[in-house]
Amino acid sequence: MIQMAILFIIIGAVVKYGKAYFLIAGYNTLPKKEKAKYNIDGIATVFRNTFFAMAIGLLMGYFLSDWINIQNFENIVAISCIVIGVTYLLIKSNSKKFKIAKKQN
Repeated sequence: MIQMAILFIIIGAVVKYGKAYFLIAGYNTLPKKEKAKYNIDGIATVFRNTFFAMAIGLLMGYFLSDWINIQNFENIVAISCIVIGVTYLLIKSNSKKFKIAKKQN
C-alpha cells in the first residue's frame, strides 16, 4: 500500500513538474494543432492533485487499518481511492474548463 502511494506521488510529480504529458492518455496522439487547443498545464495540475490525493487516501487507509484492526479495510480504502480518483480525473480533465477558447476578431 505504501509503495502504491509513493508511486502515485511520483507519477503526479513527473506529470506536473517533469512535463511528462505523454502519460496523459490521448494527449500525445493529438496533432500539434489540436494540442494547442488545450491548457495542458491546467490538466497536469489536476493530474498532480488527484494522484497526490489518492496517495494520501491510501496512506490514511493503511494507517487507519492498523489502528482499527478491521479485516480487508485497507483493500476497501484502496479500491475506493482509486475508483473515486480515476473517475474524478476523467471527468475533471475532460471538462471544457481546460479547452482554450478561440479568439474572436
